[in-house]
Amino acid sequence: MTKKLLSAFLAAGLAALFAAPKASAQEVTFQRKIRLNLWAELDAYPGLVESGSSQSGEKERKNQGIFDHAIGQMKKITPFLMNGMVYGWTFDYTPSDKLRGVEEYFEIKEIRSFDQEAKRIRYENPTFDESKVRCWANFERDESMVQSWNQWADIKNPRIMGVGGGKIYKGFEGIEDAAKNALKNAVRAHYQKILRNKPKQITGRALINKIPAILINSGEYQMQLDFFLETGIIKEYQNF
Repeated sequence: MTKKLLSAFLAAGLAALFAAPKASAQEVTFQRKIRLNLWAELDAYPGLVESGSSQSGEKERKNQGIFDHAIGQMKKITPFLMNGMVYGWTFDYTPSDKLRGVEEYFEIKEIRSFDQEAKRIRYENPTFDESKVRCWANFERDESMVQSWNQWADIKNPRIMGVGGGKIYKGFEGIEDAAKNALKNAVRAHYQKILRNKPKQITGRALINKIPAILINSGEYQMQLDFFLETGIIKEYQNF
């Protein structure tokens, strides 16, 4: 398939899969409106056919499959991250302790389902090049969500930041791993500063308070996330 034909093919697919109204040029604060610039690496998924002449429709079908898969990944990533920005995540963290033979454990869960809210996400302004599919994803908070944001932003809740990685070949799970590791690293760094002794367990909640920064480095997604932090329970060891 020539580059010209591939461009026409992808353009038609983008128009069909991302049919949506044009984005408004009006600037709205993050407190009111979330606007994510998303991308998916076509080369990150197996089966992508190289450009060249084709004697059948096989290459077109395979390229369509990769194209659909990349977009499908973006439509999984978007509600996952937006849930972290609108409702936040709970976390359960056990620091590693070699002397006690304790392995590090970290788990996150959504505070509230985002399934119904995901229907309000608008995917707009799709573009592509030879290696990526890009688009904007927009979501407007309702009044209750804005009030929740204001409560999170209370000065009593500390701000923390972390960077985490996840394997590209894992697709959406790689992004999920990067976000989870970013929160784990942020939580670990924060409590190392304020706790004198290593705790047995820390629980709490966190809300993403800025647009995530995502890049690729050495075969991994690298994600920087900023959070509001709400501490839950801190359990100390009773004895050594």
